[in-house]
Amino acid sequence: MIGEEEIGVLIVDDETEVTDLYEAWLSAYRTHTVHDGEEAIAFLDQNADRIDVVLLDRKMPGLNGEAVLKAIRDRGHDCPVAMITAVAPDYDIIDMAFDEYVTKPVDGDQLRTTVDELRSRAQYADDLSRYFSLVSTHASLVSEHPADELRENEEFVALEAELETVRDTIDNAVDFGDHREFQHLLRELD
Repeated sequence: MIGEEEIGVLIVDDETEVTDLYEAWLSAYRTHTVHDGEEAIAFLDQNADRIDVVLLDRKMPGLNGEAVLKAIRDRGHDCPVAMITAVAPDYDIIDMAFDEYVTKPVDGDQLRTTVDELRSRAQYADDLSRYFSLVSTHASLVSEHPADELRENEEFVALEAELETVRDTIDNAVDFGDHREFQHLLRELD
């Protein structure tokens, strides 16, 4: 698990006072701020590998948050996006591909929790993908080689150890008692 200081957060809001406040609240993270939609897309195009979570205002002049979100998804940037907005959710959000919808006003704790949860979901999806890949490799080898041969092969033994480690990581990562959290995780895997 990566530490907070290693998590890159892009804050997108047209109000400088808001971005300054969010940056102060998220000082434990690597934060980057932009103040309009075009700048957000350009920043992500150049720095997608440095951004783990995007906090995106929905109402901005010019390119609004919905258009930015669509561009983020269309360009294949797979970072989680939280809409942080004063616009109360309505049925128009159904087709929006955000990962979390947070209605302003927000406080520092809520913002940090949102970032941490989005990062955890993304890490869980990565771990689950890795697990399925390992399971597929394992099944392919088991179907082609005798058990005695597999037990003697160092690479296969290492594969089984990694498979167990990833399985344990997945088992301990998420509490599926939270129905909403489960839905978010399924969306991440999509």
